[in-house]
Amino acid sequence: MHIPDGYLSPATCAVMGAAMVPVLATATKKVNSTFDKKDIPTMAIGSAFAFTVMMFNVPIPGGTTAHAVGATLLAIALGPWGASISLTIALLIQSLFFGDGGILALGANSFNMAFLAPFAGYGVYVLLQKLKVGKVISSAVGAYIGINAAALATAIELGLQPVLFHAADGRALYFPYGLSQSIPAIMIAHLTVAGLVEAVITGLVVYYLMRAGEGNILYKFSYRLRGESK
Repeated sequence: MHIPDGYLSPATCAVMGAAMVPVLATATKKVNSTFDKKDIPTMAIGSAFAFTVMMFNVPIPGGTTAHAVGATLLAIALGPWGASISLTIALLIQSLFFGDGGILALGANSFNMAFLAPFAGYGVYVLLQKLKVGKVISSAVGAYIGINAAALATAIELGLQPVLFHAADGRALYFPYGLSQSIPAIMIAHLTVAGLVEAVITGLVVYYLMRAGEGNILYKFSYRLRGESK
């Protein structure tokens, strides 16, 4: 799902980057008002987890990849705003040091995976919780929806490039395939494989965190899952 540089126009990269500025500004304020300094290592664990699961990329047609993200899991454990910061940090490190996702495309990748994915997944999780669905099932369904929301946004951003940015003879200047090709190519892989993997990983980790003992390094992650306060 990481978009490399050269697939999006500079204008698209600028717009997506600008869209992430208020998101990260709000996230910073929310985290500063609700997190203690001693909770920063917990967010670092979240970034490390997201970084790790996103490194297992499977190339798919269309110039992008399918992989787990861990966005909904982090949104449940840290809150969606905390998850947004943790995921953005993971994406930044990947783009700068591993070439996984473009530097100019960081805004788009962050919008998809550090904003849409955690908020969509968390929203579904909260809704299912209100309907008295179990936390493990709620988290798994939320994760499936979250990662596919991010995948759809990626497909649309790529598929719009030949429509919006092309030469006088119609030749695409950036990503060459339209929506009719980008959406099926990306969504089939995520609806059938990556989404299921994300759901299983999230459900299993939530199940484990709900039973984490106080001495466990991941204990802080489980406050929201058990319905406790710090």
